[in-house]
Amino acid sequence: MKNSSKSKKILVLFLILIMGFLVFLISQFYTVVQDRHTPSQFTSNETRAERGEIISADGFHISTTQQLYKAVVNTRNIDPDKKELFIKLFSIYSGISEKKIIRKLSSRKGSVVLSYHIDPQAAQYLKSLAYRLRRMKVFIEYVRPNGRSILHGLSILPSGEKRNYPYTDLLTPIVGYIHKVEDNSYTRVRGVKGIEKSFDDVLSAGEDGKQFGPRDVNNYMILNKKSYTKADIDGLNIQLSIPVTLQKRVEQVLTKMKKKLNAQEIMAVVMQSSTGKIISLASSNRFNPMHIRRSDYPSLNANVVEYSFEPGSVLKPIIFSLLLDKKLVNPYDLVNGHNGRFKIGRKTITDEHKFKWLSAENVIVHSSNIGISQLAQKLPALDYYQGLIDFGFAQKSGIKLPYEKAGSIPAINRLKSEIYKATAAYGYGLNVNMIQILKAYNAFNNRGRILQPYFVEKLIDMHGNIRDLRPEGSVQVISTATAQRMKNILIKTVEEGTGVGTIVKGLQVGGKTGTAHIAERGRYVRKYNTSFFGFANDENTGYTIGVTVVQPKTNHFASLTAVPVNKQIIDLLIEFGYLSPKSL
Repeated sequence: MKNSSKSKKILVLFLILIMGFLVFLISQFYTVVQDRHTPSQFTSNETRAERGEIISADGFHISTTQQLYKAVVNTRNIDPDKKELFIKLFSIYSGISEKKIIRKLSSRKGSVVLSYHIDPQAAQYLKSLAYRLRRMKVFIEYVRPNGRSILHGLSILPSGEKRNYPYTDLLTPIVGYIHKVEDNSYTRVRGVKGIEKSFDDVLSAGEDGKQFGPRDVNNYMILNKKSYTKADIDGLNIQLSIPVTLQKRVEQVLTKMKKKLNAQEIMAVVMQSSTGKIISLASSNRFNPMHIRRSDYPSLNANVVEYSFEPGSVLKPIIFSLLLDKKLVNPYDLVNGHNGRFKIGRKTITDEHKFKWLSAENVIVHSSNIGISQLAQKLPALDYYQGLIDFGFAQKSGIKLPYEKAGSIPAINRLKSEIYKATAAYGYGLNVNMIQILKAYNAFNNRGRILQPYFVEKLIDMHGNIRDLRPEGSVQVISTATAQRMKNILIKTVEEGTGVGTIVKGLQVGGKTGTAHIAERGRYVRKYNTSFFGFANDENTGYTIGVTVVQPKTNHFASLTAVPVNKQIIDLLIEFGYLSPKSL
């Protein structure tokens, strides 16, 4: 009995040992096969590519990008005994008040973002602080309910990009503005208007960079043979043909004259006649792209292309040049002025100044509606229509701005009518934008050739490689002889007609005024747009200049609104050395 009992005890003990051994084996197998939550020996960092910049012709950075960072800390990892030290040091390094930091830390337990808007310099300081805080053992391990312990210190991470405009409203609304979009918890910007919109694809960041490699005990990357780096690819920079120095002064002129004339807006463009290079593209209505207010909404559009209007008498030289080019009129032909009143069908056409007879070229010089109405009848409908198309109307100008309005001209069938021929000849019944008129007028100062206006000269990548964007080629719309004749007539218009206020001694100045009623709800009202388009040349260089004043209230004559603005712009071109008057 005793031996049997002893054998049973030995067997039970043996089974217990076997079971214990099996439990040990199972636990060891489970340890081997399960994921081990040991700290990774490697770490990675991402660098964010940045949006390109917009740079003026004289090297000023008009639109820039600044990377922003966020500061993240886990409240459970802050040693309660050293919490006050953390708050004080973080406040000193970040510039954020202690009260705000305390409020953030108290808002929740766990991961807290102390700021999303840390600039690059402050971010460097805070990264240095994060390292020091680790060494000072400000952070302690926190054990999660699942038994895992974590230790997160202060993390400084990229949060997004911010678009800066150092010169506030300079070159707006041409530069445009942006809006923010989220890209995997990173804030990017996208163009909404102006250059920011039309060149959004090339300005936008190309590809983010990445670093991967072994880490040290403080989670900092060790750069060695095992590490890997892929550089980021920033967006392209845009170089403009417009210098800040001239642009700023032109804008000041427009702002002052807008107030003096009590106008809705004044726009001005200055373009080198031989190349199409725009050196000023200005509006009196500007805004700060970084702080757009509700009152700025009317100023957000680039109205040099987005505002379509009836041009009035500035169109007369275009029609007259078509007649000259097709030899349908001689400049010295006599035209009956009908003493200021002339009836075509049921429409009575009037002139501001009454004439009995005047030469064909003086129809332009003295801006006779009656004269150009009669001369326009000689132009066949097809030639009339095609001529306007050839000069660039009813189609986009090609300038690199979004949302351009192409405008409209009468259909060929309508141009068979005497009334439509007449009214279109003095600038009614069709809609144009300012760049279209400037482009057309440039032919008179460029041997009859139309050029593509441009204000963006080149794209520059982060390595300094350049892509030239200056357009090439031109189109002959009228003969060189016709262009020269028109040039002489426009000079005479300044010397003897409505543009006399823009004469500058020692320069060759020509151009034409235009005053046009504004139509509202199908009826012309007592509101006007006034314009002056022409050129100013010295012995070596020539510039085509356009000025449009939208709804001046103090006076509706172009000679007293647009002409004085044009004169002040020419004076600036002389002051900055773009034009040199000949000594008399």
